[in-house]
Amino acid sequence: MKVSEILQVKGNILYTATPEMLLVDAVNTMAEKDIGSLVVMEFGDLVGMLTFREVIKVLHKNNGAVGAGTVRKHMDDHPITVTPDTEVNEVRRMMLEKHARYLPVMNAKTLLGVISFYDVARAVLEAQSFENRMLKAYIRDWPAETAQED
Repeated sequence: MKVSEILQVKGNILYTATPEMLLVDAVNTMAEKDIGSLVVMEFGDLVGMLTFREVIKVLHKNNGAVGAGTVRKHMDDHPITVTPDTEVNEVRRMMLEKHARYLPVMNAKTLLGVISFYDVARAVLEAQSFENRMLKAYIRDWPAETAQED
C-alpha cells in the first residue's frame, strides 16, 4: 500500500497557516477544525509544520498561555515529508523513529496533503481486515478432498 491510497480515502481537505500568522490564531483554527496540525506555507512553498506538540511546548513554557508569538517562532521548520509513492511500511518506520504524528505529502514542490499516524493505522487495519476476510472465504470454500482408492 502506498501513501497515495491513503490520501484517496482521506480526501483532500487541507488546512494551512503562514509563518506570520499569530500562534493564537493557528491554535484557534486547529481547535475549530479538530485537527492536530497545520502545514505552514510561504510563497507557495512548504516551510514548516505546526502540531499540537509545538503548541503544548509553548503552553508549558508560558505557564498555560499561548502568548503573542507567530507561527514561525514555534513551528518545526524541517518537517519530514513523504511522496505519494512512499510505501506505508516505510511511513510507519519514519513515524516511529522520528516521533512524527503528521507527515506532509509532497509531489516535487507541490503539497498534496497530510497523513497522520491515525490515517496510517486505519489504512493498515482496513487492509489487514480485508486480507483476513479473503483468507477466511478461501478456507471456507476449500475444495473437499476426494477419497482415493487403492
